[in-house]
Amino acid sequence: MQNGQAYVGWALLSALFAGITAVLGKKGVETVPSHLAVAIRVCFVLVFAVAMAIGLHQTNLSQVSKKAWTYLALSSVATGASWLCYYRALQLGPVSQVAPIDKLSFVLALVFGVLFLKERPSSNVLMGAGLIVIGVLLTLKK
Repeated sequence: MQNGQAYVGWALLSALFAGITAVLGKKGVETVPSHLAVAIRVCFVLVFAVAMAIGLHQTNLSQVSKKAWTYLALSSVATGASWLCYYRALQLGPVSQVAPIDKLSFVLALVFGVLFLKERPSSNVLMGAGLIVIGVLLTLKK
């Protein structure tokens, strides 16, 4: 894989772990209130993330700008809201229907990237987004 596409492997691993997360999360909220489940999850994520940062010697907080702190803080609020909604949805519905709806995040991220980051997606990316929407609609059809 060329350096310009090194992100693909990491993105595939992200998708793998997200898929595993859906199944494990569904099992985790079977007998636990969804908000408590998210709180427990956050604690484990925090410990894991801090351990990784320390292990990789990425601990110099002074190199993080105020602007970066702001964006990371806002991103964490959005992540928390996403997780709270996702776990509640998993508690109420089958993973086979919750997970595809959650993947609409790609389509929304694409729209936000265009609006706020001035990104210009290729026609293939736009067609892929359309196929995701169609796929989600198909998974929800009774």
